[in-house]
Amino acid sequence: MPGPADATVFFVGNATMIIRSHGFTLLTDPNFLHQGQRAHLGWGLSTRRRTEPAMDVTELPPLDLVVLSHLHGDHWDRIARDNLDKDLPIVTTRHAAARLRRQGFGHAVGLEPWEYHHAHHRDGSLTVTATPGRHGPGSMDSLMPPVMGSVLDFAHAGEVDLRLHISGDTIMDDCLSEIPRRFPDIDVGIVHLGGTRILGRTVTMDGAQGVEWLRLMQPESALPVHYDDYTAFASPLGDFRQQVRSAGLSHMVHYLMRGETYRLPVRRSGVRPHRTTPGLG
Repeated sequence: MPGPADATVFFVGNATMIIRSHGFTLLTDPNFLHQGQRAHLGWGLSTRRRTEPAMDVTELPPLDLVVLSHLHGDHWDRIARDNLDKDLPIVTTRHAAARLRRQGFGHAVGLEPWEYHHAHHRDGSLTVTATPGRHGPGSMDSLMPPVMGSVLDFAHAGEVDLRLHISGDTIMDDCLSEIPRRFPDIDVGIVHLGGTRILGRTVTMDGAQGVEWLRLMQPESALPVHYDDYTAFASPLGDFRQQVRSAGLSHMVHYLMRGETYRLPVRRSGVRPHRTTPGLG
């Protein structure tokens, strides 16, 4: 059974991470644009990258799976489209999967909220469950591509011993309240921040909403991402830090910089309540 040293998150930048656990290597929201390049957001809108990713797409390790929250250019860019293996499974929204299949990614898997995708490996299994999100207030949401969060349940012998929840690009909304009821005992919550402003509206969580999200999801620990890479981001990481301190939650949050690795807490039997993968228990 893999030990804690085998489970890690490497932060590439924006919402792009390499997650390794139980023999799997996953890539999230692949964004490899360089500083000064523009990510397209639809409706003629774009945003300019302020930073460099921690690695180039050509430096990626062999991948088992991509988890893609939605089709915006800062989450799926032209570099990913042109350079990733077309046979790579990509778990995403149904909207994004249809587009990806037209781009030649024939193994794209589209999920609605609460649907899931199973993958198996000799060292364990992985279940990716789509969770709801809202990428803008009111009618603004209809102008945005459908977005999903995701719960990643890594299991050994059918028992989940590592549960991650990635928020995806969402604002705080009532649709999120069902997530912690269905998926308690989140080991690590990965929260997309930035307070992204499009057409004068906030379409991702700012610092204050990020703290609301932590209080709702109650993860054992949390990693903020998606906070300073693009000019559309209006709420810097410092806003979240201040809100976290004011809320007395500093013990929960680890600030992972681009190019850094975070060791994930694989749980031993009996340490947390028993959890089974969806459809298996």
